[in-house]
Amino acid sequence: MQDIAEQLQAWHASGRSFAVATVVGVSGSAPRDPGAALAVDAGGEAVGSVSGGCVEGAVYELCQAAIESGEPVLERFGYSDEDAFAVGLTCGGILDVFVQPVVPGADPGMDAGLAAIADDTPVALARVIAGPAGMLGATIAVTAGGQHGALSVGPSTVGALERSVVAEARAMLEAGRTGRIVLGLDGRPCDDQGQGTVTCFVESYVPAPRMLVFGAIDFAAAVVRIGKFLGYHVTVCDARPVFATARRFPEADEVVVDWPHRYLDSQLGRIDGRTVLCVLTHEAKFDVPLLERALRLPVGYVGAMGSRRTHRDRQAELREAGLTDGELARLRSPIGLDLGSRTPEETAVSVAAEIIAHRRGGSCLPLSAGDGPIHHDAAAAPEEPRVARRTHAA
Repeated sequence: MQDIAEQLQAWHASGRSFAVATVVGVSGSAPRDPGAALAVDAGGEAVGSVSGGCVEGAVYELCQAAIESGEPVLERFGYSDEDAFAVGLTCGGILDVFVQPVVPGADPGMDAGLAAIADDTPVALARVIAGPAGMLGATIAVTAGGQHGALSVGPSTVGALERSVVAEARAMLEAGRTGRIVLGLDGRPCDDQGQGTVTCFVESYVPAPRMLVFGAIDFAAAVVRIGKFLGYHVTVCDARPVFATARRFPEADEVVVDWPHRYLDSQLGRIDGRTVLCVLTHEAKFDVPLLERALRLPVGYVGAMGSRRTHRDRQAELREAGLTDGELARLRSPIGLDLGSRTPEETAVSVAAEIIAHRRGGSCLPLSAGDGPIHHDAAAAPEEPRVARRTHAA
């Protein structure tokens, strides 16, 4: 819902009812990841997407029905090869979609969650998508300041269950994870969903990952643009004030004039395993002190621009500074994939491609060269259904 939060908050603020359809499970070659959402308001306006087009029409109708009935529903869509026009995923995957009606002011958990998402406040939104009928759609929003909302009153053990949901959601928020949790009615984790269990879908909303671009050069401007396109909060840093200006990098979130290593030292509390560092200065006086620190930090990616000779010289200096072979192996240099890039824009594409491949586990080979899964980080698919199926959560 983060992608459509602005529109949802506008509907919510105006008191307009709507329904949110969220991808809560994916298997095989499904087009969208868990957390992708489509929403429809009482007037029929739609925002977002759950499948890139395959099942949008059917999900739109489910949202309209949920607004009218006030009841949530869990829907499963799979491939149909017996009727090419049946509602299903032509890519052969399986998609579980939870559709939940929202009435502004009626659910404290959903109200608080939407407000936090719109304000860019870290929050984990835990929603019951399967379990006792009285709990379906119950929402708890977990933030650093506590929780908002509650599970519906039902079993006498609901207190223990609620505490477990909050604890699991908080742990997933700290890790920036989105996914399902299955608990018994007594709050204990369960291996399998079944009778006497509650399944929650937890969506973690955390600030955008950071891209730190060091070196205010023309290539940096292109990297900034593609970094913003990929959803990063982009900072440009250079020690030379004549080059590090907001006018030269209008799309950057921040432009900082400082020595790169000194700026990195000041950001230790704001970087994490999703942070990427693109070192484009290719000057040893800037690069070596910066990389000496960066390669020892738990960041997601460190790449440095330069020729192969520059890379060898830089490695030698970093070894003299005490870096181990394991630490040096984390350095992606020369930065980017071999696309034959020449222009700043082409170079930015090669850098972005390497970042994506490193994050997702891609092989960097043409898709046409293999027959394996397209989505490397997707879970293995269970046996595929022969026809499109619908599983209602009531």
